[in-house]
Amino acid sequence: MAIAIDACAAQHQGDRREQQDRVAILPHPRSRGVALAVVADGMGGHTGGALAAEQVIHTARNNLEHFAPSEESAQWLLENSMREAHTMIKASRFMNEKDPHSTAVMLLLQPGKLSWGYCGDSRFYAYRGRQLLTRTVDHSYVEHLVAQGKITAAQALTHPNRNILVTSLGGQDEPLFTFGETTDLQPGDSFMLCSDGVWGYFDETELGAALADNTARQACETIIEEARRRGAGGGDNLSLAVIRLLKPATPAR
Repeated sequence: MAIAIDACAAQHQGDRREQQDRVAILPHPRSRGVALAVVADGMGGHTGGALAAEQVIHTARNNLEHFAPSEESAQWLLENSMREAHTMIKASRFMNEKDPHSTAVMLLLQPGKLSWGYCGDSRFYAYRGRQLLTRTVDHSYVEHLVAQGKITAAQALTHPNRNILVTSLGGQDEPLFTFGETTDLQPGDSFMLCSDGVWGYFDETELGAALADNTARQACETIIEEARRRGAGGGDNLSLAVIRLLKPATPAR
C-alpha cells in the first residue's frame, strides 16, 4: 500500500537559559522513502549539553548518508549512531573540561517498516488514530520503580528522583540501548519523538488526540503551546518530531 508522509520537527527554549535539545528529520540522500528522525536532550552545564546533543544529530546524519538499506539492518544504523555519539561525547570531556551527556531517541522509516531505538528518557510514541500502540519505557530510576510495582505511573510524574537516568550517552559506563520494530503500518498512524520537557506535561490520551486531530505542524504547535501554558513560567526545553502516515491523494481525472 502506498503511503504519503506528513512530518514536522519543532522546538521551544521554554524558560531555560539555553536550548540544550536538538531535533532533526533527515531524508536519506539516495533511497526514496527512507528517513531518520532524531531527538537528543543534552545535559552538562552551559554549552556542554548542547554540544552533546549536537553530536548525536551530527553522527546520525553521517551514518544515514552511508547507510545502505538493502544491505544493512535498521538496528545497525540506530545502534552505531548512538554508540559513536557516545564515544565522541565522552572524548569531548578532555577538550572542553565539561561533563556532557545526552539522551537519544531515533526513528528510521523505510517502505513498509518502522524501526526505533533509544537511550535515556527521550521517548517514542506510536498511535493508530487516537489509540496508543506503543511507547518506549524510559531508562530512568522511576520507570524502574514502576516496573517493579513500587510506585504507580502517576506517582512517577511527581517523584523527587524522576530526573535520574540509569543510562545516557557520554557517561563513564557503557550506554544501554533498547530497540523496536514494526511492519504493521497504516494510513492514520502517527509517530512522535520528544524530550522529557514535552511528555512531562501530558498523558497518553492527550497526545493521541493532538496527533490524530491535526497536521504534523499543527500537532507540534498545539503541543508546544499547551506545554508552555502548563509550564507556567518554569518550563523545560521542548523538542519533538511528528510523522503521520496518510493515504496518497487521488490524481484528478
